[in-house]
Amino acid sequence: MSALWQVWWVWAAAALVFAILETVLPGFVLLGFACGAALVALLVLLPLDLGLSALLAIFVLFSLLSWIALRRALRRPDDQTRVIREDINK
Repeated sequence: MSALWQVWWVWAAAALVFAILETVLPGFVLLGFACGAALVALLVLLPLDLGLSALLAIFVLFSLLSWIALRRALRRPDDQTRVIREDINK
């Protein structure tokens, strides 16, 4: 039997868990991880022989790229940072 991390449904289950946890946490924190795990699940379906370290590196890369893309796509158009120049306690 192959190792557990080389089974596609394990990565799909991890993506589902991240997506469910995303509904609990505000701010699109875990959505990038869910996308990364889903993409690795699709990658594991291909007939490639990748080890654990390669799969984790690909997961991290996909998660980071997904998180950056989602941050840019889902931010508000008037996304302005409030800058306070004076101390309000004066």
